[in-house]
Amino acid sequence: MSKHVLITGANRGIGLEFCKQYANAGFIVTAVVRQSSSELDSINNIRVITGIDVSCDEDVARLVSQQADTPIDILINNAGVFSNETLANMDFAAIERQLQINAVAPIKVTYALQAHLKTGAKVAMITSRMGSISDNSSGAYIGYRMSKAALNAASVSLAHELKPKGIAVGLLHPGFVQTAMVNFAGDISAEVAAQRLIMRIEELNLENTGGFWHSNSDVLPW
Repeated sequence: MSKHVLITGANRGIGLEFCKQYANAGFIVTAVVRQSSSELDSINNIRVITGIDVSCDEDVARLVSQQADTPIDILINNAGVFSNETLANMDFAAIERQLQINAVAPIKVTYALQAHLKTGAKVAMITSRMGSISDNSSGAYIGYRMSKAALNAASVSLAHELKPKGIAVGLLHPGFVQTAMVNFAGDISAEVAAQRLIMRIEELNLENTGGFWHSNSDVLPW
């Protein structure tokens, strides 16, 4: 029987590439988005659930209701937002939005879908090395750094709590990827990033659960 992967933030960038590559590999793919895209709609044999804001309790509840009894083998919390706040350019509303979407929402989705996660399932948190405190050598990006550091901390807690249930959690940094989020200024394509991330998810297990990796397999500092 084919494995089932559920991906949030799937209408563009890395999320869209996840959908393409998992579908090509024969997985059952559920793409979760606020609004679909022509590229996502062009992928054959995947299920697209629209109108889901992962930071909204009612939308997450509706997502759960649409899963029925379908078990999940891989949950990829990919949805995220990005902005740059500095002491010279502070936007507290943007900071709070990043915290809600980047840090709280992945935990909310995982919590809501936990009954659907099979024994042996994997949860991939698409985080960032910008959430590393020891790796911060430039400052700026205050809200994004805060949100990813918070996601990392919470995800390690989830790894401990889900391990007895046979579920592994990985914290994965894609690299500097050419997506709309960074105005296509990255140094690797979304296709390559997704390929690498899928390999890291394949390697994820109960022995290395809670680890923090670059998509190139480097272990990242906290």
